[in-house]
Amino acid sequence: MVSQPLATTPSEIIYPESDGKPMADNTKQFRWIVQIQQNLDWLYADDPNVFVAGDLLWYPLKGRNTIVTAPDVMVVLGRTKGDRTSYKQWEEDNIPPQVVFEILSPSNSSTEMDKKLLFYDRYGVQEYYIYDPDKNILRGWLKAEDGLDVIGEIANWVSPRLGIRFDSSGEELQIYRPDGSKFFSYAEVNEQLEQEKQRAEQAQQELEKERQRSQNLEDVLKKYRDRFGDVIE
Repeated sequence: MVSQPLATTPSEIIYPESDGKPMADNTKQFRWIVQIQQNLDWLYADDPNVFVAGDLLWYPLKGRNTIVTAPDVMVVLGRTKGDRTSYKQWEEDNIPPQVVFEILSPSNSSTEMDKKLLFYDRYGVQEYYIYDPDKNILRGWLKAEDGLDVIGEIANWVSPRLGIRFDSSGEELQIYRPDGSKFFSYAEVNEQLEQEKQRAEQAQQELEKERQRSQNLEDVLKKYRDRFGDVIE
């Protein structure tokens, strides 16, 4: 008698939390992934129903743990914030990430990126952006009737869903929030915080000087009263 392997039920399927690959191949790629993810997180900090993640495994189909990818950055409009070990779409009201970003590194092959494009097209991504920081080249795709369609003119392109603007006319890509302020790097944010700290300290010093001047005037007035009494009009 030949024994048959037991069928695996969906509840027994394991969805790995890591694909064993590094988040980035170099510091430049890592910096851009973090910068875009963090700035998008800040952009939607006050909206509890926007989920932003970086390098998180996305499983679009229940029971199919081999169908998976990890966008460098993804934005899901309509899903609550919070920590996740992976993004299992069937547990998220079946809402796919609407916007994804990929940052190229020298190890990325054209075949690999073509497969990612097909994956995002097949599983419901609405906007897809690829940035090559070494060549300062931005490419994008937008969902049309027949699937993701390449954005022909991307200079100063504004994302329909996020409202952010892309400008790659300089030495490197600049991304701007809907209010016109730019996406800041960690170093730039740290510099701004240091400047704010210095301004606060300077304001505190000025306040202390003003308090001291007031105290000096009070001391002079007290001495005057002690000697001459209160001034009577």
